[in-house]
Amino acid sequence: MSARDESNQLSGHTALITGGAQRIGKAVTQALAQAGADVVIHYNQSAAAAESLANDIRGAGGQAWSVGGDLSDSSSVPALFETAVAKAGPISILINNASIFPASRLTSFSPKQLQENINVNALAPLLLSRAMANQKLPGHIVNFLDTRVVSYDAEHAAYHISKRMLHTLTRMMALEFAPRIRVNAVAPGVILPPPGKDEAYLNELAKTNPLQTVGALDDIASSVLFLIRTGFITGQIIYVDGGRHMRGATYG
Repeated sequence: MSARDESNQLSGHTALITGGAQRIGKAVTQALAQAGADVVIHYNQSAAAAESLANDIRGAGGQAWSVGGDLSDSSSVPALFETAVAKAGPISILINNASIFPASRLTSFSPKQLQENINVNALAPLLLSRAMANQKLPGHIVNFLDTRVVSYDAEHAAYHISKRMLHTLTRMMALEFAPRIRVNAVAPGVILPPPGKDEAYLNELAKTNPLQTVGALDDIASSVLFLIRTGFITGQIIYVDGGRHMRGATYG
């Protein structure tokens, strides 16, 4: 079933999507809007893309706003949430999608590099989720992980550590915020090439998963909508990776 087959089921909900203007974040934003949710599109350096997407959604009859914020500055993250609420009203869906993916090795990354990854990939999702929980309203949180959290990405060690933290935080928040808020995660595999890579890079990676293919943005968006719409699931991770996580490979 396409992420776009069920319209207006999320009418009355307002979603905040971090990194919601580009790549996977954009696909999720569009799917939420097409399902009837109002959307707040967070950006850091992509203001034009965020406002363009918001205009497109408004042009199609939806409600959308853009809000800027640097997730690496943990002191400013709660204010970002407050700005979103001031613009759009209470947030009932939080999509912690934004992340950084710099190369680093365990034997050489600096404390600053590790902290930058943690700030964006783990601490910001926690702070935003806390702010949402403090509304004392029902809601849904979906964190974005990476299929590699169950293996080891030696070429992106600081990133890997931070995503492992978010993996653990997903389960912790599911317990702490229940029963009012459900917390789940999506762990994509081979969906889009990283910046600087092309389709040939993806096609080469296709052989690393049991399905021997590349996933689509709609696979991710459908999984997010499934988790939001299914009321008896919390603390779970959907690996949208063609089965790659079952191989437990080490990368790098």
